Amino acid sequence: MNEEAKIIEGQVRECYGRVVYSHKTHEKCADILLSRLGHIKLGQIVLSALTTGGILSTFFGSGNIGAGIGVVLSTVLLGLNAYTKDYDMGEIAQKHKQAASDLWIIREEFLSLLTDIRIGDVSLDKIRERRDALTKELHVAYAGSPSTSYKGYRKAQKALQKLEDMTFSNSEIDAFLPQELKRGNNGSKIGRGQH
Repeated sequence: MNEEAKIIEGQVRECYGRVVYSHKTHEKCADILLSRLGHIKLGQIVLSALTTGGILSTFFGSGNIGAGIGVVLSTVLLGLNAYTKDYDMGEIAQKHKQAASDLWIIREEFLSLLTDIRIGDVSLDKIRERRDALTKELHVAYAGSPSTSYKGYRKAQKALQKLEDMTFSNSEIDAFLPQELKRGNNGSKIGRGQH
């Protein structure tokens, strides 16, 4: 590989790394929002039940205590409902999922480009052309996606670095492949008349 190809490969590798992180961060942001939404919905149900119980208790003799509890709980519920009315976490989570989906295909295209660069059978002009097209696709994906959070980024970082999301051993990959495509011991038996 000549020096120009190494430089372009370095740039494409950087882009690939950023897309891997962006993809995983959008996935984690969606997970965070959906979890938070689930907790809020559960809180709304509990507060509604307690508010109803407080109001009903005033009719059955608890008087001022039941009414006071009902007022406090209904005020908290009102605040929670107002928050979820103006901030639709489900919709934002869906936008994060869509961004992750859009970034997934671009990530795979960058990986394929890196493979082609390493094989060495693609001209530098063709590599530049594909890199520039992917950069434009990235711009469109990023322009339509919601902002990510620091918490989402940290969860993505943990998943990619510590939990090794996106990495597989040869035996893990072999488990998904037909016998003819395996690299392990079983795969090497093909072609020698053994099945």
